[in-house]
Amino acid sequence: MNFTERYKNGETATVYSDITSLGQAAFTEQYYMDIEGVVTETMPRTAYNLEITYHELLSMGYNFNKEAQYSFDIPLNKPVANAPKLITQLEKAVEPIGFVPLSLQLFYRKVGSCNFAWDYTTDENSLWEGSDPVQIAPLDDVIEQVTDEYWLEDLNDSDDKPYLKLSADYLHKDNISGGPAYGIKITPYRSIDSYLLNEVHQTSFIDYLRTIFENCGFGRTQHLGNVASFKHFCNNVKPKLLKI
Repeated sequence: MNFTERYKNGETATVYSDITSLGQAAFTEQYYMDIEGVVTETMPRTAYNLEITYHELLSMGYNFNKEAQYSFDIPLNKPVANAPKLITQLEKAVEPIGFVPLSLQLFYRKVGSCNFAWDYTTDENSLWEGSDPVQIAPLDDVIEQVTDEYWLEDLNDSDDKPYLKLSADYLHKDNISGGPAYGIKITPYRSIDSYLLNEVHQTSFIDYLRTIFENCGFGRTQHLGNVASFKHFCNNVKPKLLKI
């Protein structure tokens, strides 16, 4: 079986591990179309899982932003109609320093964006403080980052690895001053996936999404093991989620 067949057969994590071990060989004619098929298969599953999680949270009264003025504030956004054009713009903007990984490109083509953060402006009492709800910035927000006239200059003046900001950190999501944003590393070479920097699991973007769904939409849930409302929520949502 090829990678895509194995992935559909349930070897989700193993397939991505095998793809990573290929390195730059992943972009050869022998492998690339198959690997692109795997990532393409992953993203509708991701979109489905986000929809399931969102509606389950909504049904239990989770306090999403109900009066969002900007796309970043909206809990779930479908892919924008001009996503391919914007991705090309994004690729050209980062070209002086590297590449946008395929995983993020296909996320924006097939999923869109999400923001499951609690809305502190209307309710200061978070249901599950410290849980680090999933948040992936909209494509137009990322484009705005890289089209800022000082973006490349600021990168050159910084010792940090170049990355695209995708999410506030868990403290900012809890309305507390926190650390740097989570972001996907811009790689100096073509990549299927890349590291999600500044996030506690220190893993790749795809593995981060996998962890998020293992935790029912949240990144930090160790302290919620005995919280009845969270256990009830996970018991309802987790059996419905697809493996990615």
